[in-house]
This record gives sequence, structure tokens and C-alpha cells, in this order.
Amino acid sequence: MKKHLFSPDSLFTDMLRLRAICSFSWRVLRFRPFGCEPLISQMDKCTNEEQLFDLIEENKAIISEEEVGCAFNILWQFQKQKTGLLKSVEYIRNHPQFLTLYHLTTNKMEFMNDDNLVNVLYQIQQFAVESHDPLVEALVTEAWRRLERFDMNVLAKFSTCLADQHLHFSPLMGKIADIVSRNLETIQDLRSLSVLMVSISSLTSQRFQEQLVKKTELLFDTIDSSQVNIARRIVQFLRNIKYSYYPLLERCNKVFLSNVNDLDLDFISKIFSLYHSLQFHNFEFILITKKRLTEMIPLFDQPATFVKLFVVLGPVAGPEEKKQLESTILLMSEELTSQQALAVIGAMEEMESRNLRLIKKIASILHKNLENYKPVELLKITQALIVLHFQSKEFFVKLRELLLSYLKVSVKTSEISILVCAISKLPSPHLDEVGISRIEAILPQCDLNDLNSFATSVLRWIHYGHVYPDNTTGKQLKLLQKLDHYGHQRLQKYNNLNSLCEELKSLKGDWFSESLLEETVATLQRLVDEINYTNVAGIAYFISRTNYLNTLLLDKIASVVLQQIEKIHPFAIFAIILPFSTLNYDPPQRDEFFGTCIQHLNSYLSLLDPLRIVFLGFFLATLEYFPEDLLKTIFNIKFLSRLDSQLEILYSTLNRKVQFRLMELNRAVCLECPEYQIPWFHDRFCQQLYNKDIGSLNGAQQQIYKMLAEVLGGTNCVKASVLTPYYHPIDFECILDKRKKPLPYGSHNITSGKLPEMHWESNTQIVGSRLPPGAERIALEFLDLRAFCRNIPHLKGKSAMKKRHLEILGYRVIQIPHLEWNSMALSTKNARMDYLRERIFGDGKS
Repeated sequence: MKKHLFSPDSLFTDMLRLRAICSFSWRVLRFRPFGCEPLISQMDKCTNEEQLFDLIEENKAIISEEEVGCAFNILWQFQKQKTGLLKSVEYIRNHPQFLTLYHLTTNKMEFMNDDNLVNVLYQIQQFAVESHDPLVEALVTEAWRRLERFDMNVLAKFSTCLADQHLHFSPLMGKIADIVSRNLETIQDLRSLSVLMVSISSLTSQRFQEQLVKKTELLFDTIDSSQVNIARRIVQFLRNIKYSYYPLLERCNKVFLSNVNDLDLDFISKIFSLYHSLQFHNFEFILITKKRLTEMIPLFDQPATFVKLFVVLGPVAGPEEKKQLESTILLMSEELTSQQALAVIGAMEEMESRNLRLIKKIASILHKNLENYKPVELLKITQALIVLHFQSKEFFVKLRELLLSYLKVSVKTSEISILVCAISKLPSPHLDEVGISRIEAILPQCDLNDLNSFATSVLRWIHYGHVYPDNTTGKQLKLLQKLDHYGHQRLQKYNNLNSLCEELKSLKGDWFSESLLEETVATLQRLVDEINYTNVAGIAYFISRTNYLNTLLLDKIASVVLQQIEKIHPFAIFAIILPFSTLNYDPPQRDEFFGTCIQHLNSYLSLLDPLRIVFLGFFLATLEYFPEDLLKTIFNIKFLSRLDSQLEILYSTLNRKVQFRLMELNRAVCLECPEYQIPWFHDRFCQQLYNKDIGSLNGAQQQIYKMLAEVLGGTNCVKASVLTPYYHPIDFECILDKRKKPLPYGSHNITSGKLPEMHWESNTQIVGSRLPPGAERIALEFLDLRAFCRNIPHLKGKSAMKKRHLEILGYRVIQIPHLEWNSMALSTKNARMDYLRERIFGDGKS
């Protein structure tokens, strides 16, 4: 039967619908007097918080959920325009009308649209309302309920709210990561995606990380070049996942450089920190921001801001700027907090500060606040004060007691490692039985870096063990054996090369080299088929640090590079070439391998830091590889001027190393590639370098000198510590005539301890040192273990290059390995004398 249109059931249903519609209309279309200005428009016209709060008080009975959101938004806009933010936030949060908004939000949140709901949550958190506050919890719960329907902008802001509550590993953040993963292909807004990437970075797999990076690259060109915050978040994401992906870092860096005049101190400080974590060094960024930061020095007179400037600018500042920074921070020192003092001492360590007054002043602040620092902060303090040569028995006694007290109660592996490391760095380090037992208890949980850190500390204690009467050295030796055991055990369990590479990144030191290196190389060999374009640079760099020649691994590296060069970033070429140079090894298809590497790098030479280009040129020179384009780039006035600018911001040790490598490269090119007509311009540098008496001999050298004098017929037939043209130092020099009879030194001699004149007649004859016809000049070099690979007696790159150069200079080179000289066969003086006679007067082979 057909239902009647006006049946009781249908009337009842219609009444319910009408009631719902009226209820909705009452909320949305509030009755206001005709001609009355909308409340949101009135809010927009407010010029301060008090006007806004007055409006809320007058209209609290009729205020809608949309107007609640508008009120919070305007309040936050007011706060962002102010200084002294914390004090203002506290005032607003305690205001009665803020409480009114609080209660209105509680009552109306379920009627808020998605955007309004999340905005209110975000702004309430900006006013420092605690995450466990009932309203915050209710807003989060309501947002969770709606999560699947959020658009990406709303989802991004909600993820930021969760991150601000330190919920990076929460199930809710995991749900957001899943939504992003499922919808990644359709996301077209890089701003929202970059926010989400930072928030969910802790929950992403390697595959998901790669997908996010690829998507970011695809969307990067869609953003305006002024979008520095998007670029910053991308760099932050890469830092979070520990991935120095150069293509994206370069693009982000270009955004920063094009907007450098708009970057404030906080932003520059953040980028410096991110770049440091990623080991991304960009000379141009440092140079330009250094200029910008230097202009800021007079602008800041408050400790909070000036300390931040000191920390960022200090390590790259020139001498005058450093002096100005240090004098200003000294004047502010009485006002520094414990955390500010910690930041200052860390920067002073990087600056290699020698301002004793400032060091003592900052140390006194640290001393007063030692109990307030975390273990990792105590380690930073210890390292900095040791580097700065600070001395105070009272300070270090208190520091030691505090570290030991932390160690006795700590249960975290990372924290115990930090504490033990800090204790071992103290003057006269020592650890009692309780400390040793703490280490033993956590050994099964340790990774290779933890084990290496403990072993380094134990070796320091053993070195200082004789100072203490409790005789714990025996227990320390047993602990060292346990460390060896767990290290080998961990290596044998590895079945994934990328995981192993992650642990090998920072491994170094005597213990690792002596105890685990063989096992590590064996593990790498076992996993050799997993070497590919993503990890080849990391493995190559690790091998270069070990001095261990394994041809299987190096051949595999070369093969991967030749096959996958298009997938390898040009910046990685530096690390790839390094082990071949250091270990003096030519892979199969040598010329094709090096040619491919250099060709891949050529278009990027202008983007590389000058110091890296110098090192690259030197490493190739050790391999007798001299690409003309690279050399013309280096030996160019414009390039050398850029290099000088960079040297000004480098710490002293690296500065000297770069200058020395440039000299060595200049020497190699002059000697091995005279056709390039590159001038020698390092006379003054070398004269300053060798201005000390180079003729002084140690005990072993004096003993060898006397033996050579006996073999050659007198001290006037041998010279020690000689400098050749182009300033190659050699241990001993002698001259034999055409009948192999030693010639006594006369007018042709370069006097021991004097710098040589740099006049040339030809490539192999020194003007003023002409030899009789048929005579030969002999260089005797005693090579210690540093000249050879660790595992086999194969000459390393620098020693091989020196031999080539001496031969070009006209020498017959006799290299005497330490293993031969100190062998049982040469344990007597007579045996050594016979050995020298054979090498000097024998068949002439070296």
C-alpha cells in the first residue's frame, strides 16, 4: 500500500530534521541587530590584546566556533610581533578572557571545521598550554577521529602539533606517516609535504625516505625561490634521516644564497647547525653569511642573542671580529646562564681561543652550574677545557666526582659511553672497579662505536695506571679482551652492508686498527656484492682511513663507478679517489676509471669548495694523473684568491694542511708536467716552513749517520737532513763518481741545515752543484711504517711520489724499509754495514 504523504512517521522525521537545521542555523547565523558589524570584522580591527579581550567579554554568550578560532589566531599574530615573547605569552595565558576562550573551545570543538580545529590546537600550544592539559588532549582526540579526512595542509599542521608535544614515535604519528605514504603520488604542495617529512622522519623506512626525496626533487621547481622555510625543512629532514643527499642540499643552498639578506640570526644559526650535522660544507654560503653576521655585531646587546651570534660567527670570524666578539662576551659574562656559558665554551673550542681571561670567566660559570648539566654536556665541557688548556685542580676534581656519580646510576648504553669517555679525558684519568663493572654489564648491547669508545678510554687508563695504588690495570686488560670479543662477534653477525657502513663512518683509533680491522675487511669482502652507487663513496672513504690495501674491494669500487657513474653525485668523487691515492693502487682500466671520475666532476668544479679542489688535485698527482682542466682551474689567480678567502675562515691546523697540499701539488706539476708551464711560487712558504735547523738528528739517525760515514770513508762524504730543490727533505745524501767511489763534499755541497738556492740549469742538474762526468747523487731514505700499507709492504702514494720526484731531480733513490732495517737479519752492526754497502755500491737497484 502506498504511504501517505502526511503520515505521523513522516511528520515526526521532518520535525527532527527541522530541529537540526534550526540548531545549525542558530549556531551559524546568530541573531544580531540589523546593521551590526560582524564580530570577526570587529576582531580584525583590534590593535592589541585588550581590545580583543573586551570584545570577547561583551560577546561571549553568542560567540561562534569560527569566531573562537579567529580570536586565537589574532592573539597569536599580536604575540609574533613582540619581543620578550615568554613574558607576554604568560600574561595572555593567565588573562580571564583567555580562560573564556578556553571554555568556549571545549564546548564548541565538535562543531569546528577541520582547519579551525587544528589551528586552535596549534595556537593554544603556542601559548604554552601543557600537552597534558584536558583541552589539548580533547583537541588531539577530536583531530585523531577526523584524521583520514584531513587535507594535506591540515594534516601537516596537526603533525607539527604532535611534534611539539614530542610525540614523534606515537601511534598517531605513525598513522599520519601511513596516510602520507598512501597519498604520496597525489601530493602536489611541497610546503605541506616538507612539514610532514620533518614530523614523520623518525618513522620512515629507507625505501619510504627514498620515495620522499624523489618526490621532493620533482616538486622543488614548483616553489618560489624565496621559500626559504621550505628549503630549511628539506635540509632538516635530510639531517633527521642522516642522509647527505647533495642534489637537494645544493638546490636548498641556492635558495638560501639568493635570499641571504632576508635571513635573520636564528635562521642562519639553524642552517649552520644542520649543515654541520650533514657534513655539508659550502664555502660560498659561509663567506656570504659571515659578512651578514659581522654586520649584526653592533645590533645585539642582550646575552641571549649575542651568545647565538658568538656561537655562529666565532668559528668563521677573522682575527679582528674574534677579538670584538670575545671582548663583548666578556662584558656580558656576569649575565650568562649555564646553557649560554656552555654554548660559549663550545664556540671558543672551535675558535681555538687563547683569551685566558675569558676562558677563566666562562669556566667559573660552568663550575658553579656543573650539577645542572647532563652527561653529554659534561663531555662537551671536558673536551673544550682540555683543548683550551684550562688548568684548575678544584674544577676537574669536582667534575670527576660528578661524572662518577652519574656513572654509578646510569643504565643507558649511550649515556655510560659518554660518561666513560669524559672521565678518560680528564687529567690523569682513572676508573675504579665499580666503573669497570658498569661497562662490562652493558657490553652485549653495544655497537661498534660504543665498543671503540670504551676501548679508547681503557687504553688511556692503562697508560696512566701506574699512578694509582689500587692496581686495576689487570681488570682493565681483561675488559679490553672482552671488548675484542664483542667487537668480533658483532662484525660476524652483519649481513647487511648499509647497516655496517653506518657504524663504520666514525670508527678510528688504535684499538680498532689493531683488533678489529682484519675482521672488518673480511666482513666487507663477504658483503662485496652489495657495494653500489649509494654506498660506494662511504666504503671508499673508510678504506682510505684504514691504510689497508685490499685489491678485491678497490677493484669492486672502480667497477661500480664505471658501471653506475651517472647515479653517483659528482661531490662523491673526492671520497672515491682517495683510497687509490692514499694506497698507491691502480685499478684495472686505470685511465678509464680516473678519466670517468674527472669528466663527471668537471661541470661541478665551480661549485666545489676551493680546498676540496686542491686536495683532489693533490690526490690525483700522487697517482701520476694530471688532468689539464683541473690544473688550469687551480693555478688561476681568481681561484687562488677564492682559496685565500677560505683559508681565513679555516681553523689553523686545516689552514696549514691546505697550504701544504697546494705546495705539494705545485711541486708535482712543475716536476712532472713542465709542458703545462705552471710557475713555482712557493719559495717563501717553504722557507718559512723549513726555517728551523733541519740538520739536527735524533739518536737513531746519528747512529745511521756514523755507519754511513764508515761505509763511505768519512763524515765529509755524507750529508744528513738535506733539502733538495723544490724542498723535498731527504735523510741522507752522498755522491759516487763514475767508478762508484764516494766523493767528499766541496763547493758543490748544499750545506746541512741551510735552505737551497732555487736556480735550475735543467730538470736534473742544479746550478752550483754540478757533478763530475759520470758521477751520481744518491738519496737514502729510511722509511717508517707510515710509508707503507698496514697489511703489506706496499709503498703508499706520497712516498711513491717523492721517489719519482727525487729521480727527476737526478738522484738515485735508495729507500730502506723499517722492517728490513729492524729485522733479525740486520740485528748486528756488521750486518747493517754490509747491507748499506750492498745498497750503495751493489748493482745499483733501489
